[in-house]
Amino acid sequence: MELLFCVFIAICMFMNLKNVIVICFQKNFLSIETIIMITYLYLSLLIGFGMIYLICMQSNFVVLTEAGNSLTGDYFDKLATSLYFSAVTLFSVGYGDIVPIGIGRLLAVLEALIGYILPAVFLARTVIGLDNSK
Repeated sequence: MELLFCVFIAICMFMNLKNVIVICFQKNFLSIETIIMITYLYLSLLIGFGMIYLICMQSNFVVLTEAGNSLTGDYFDKLATSLYFSAVTLFSVGYGDIVPIGIGRLLAVLEALIGYILPAVFLARTVIGLDNSK
């Protein structure tokens, strides 16, 4: 059942990415709609990966450790830690206070890769759009 939830979350993130790609190919790329869609994309990625980490932890897979120990606490502590780790991984390299292990490493690498590629893609698309408008 947990795997089904993870697949559903991944599908939702992909659909949001698809919507942003459609907006990227519009003639007027620099618009408030584009900024809102990019913000929604980042939020959906952050929350989506956070939920995948949380689902793994709730299924007794150790995917995140803190100071070398498995995360402890109630559901909301794990939720907060999962969202924090997701945000730090998506927007930067991470701080090292929460460390992924096992399948969590693959998820973290995938999330970091997406977090690094998106700004480059949007910057390139903006430059191309400005060059074409001249």
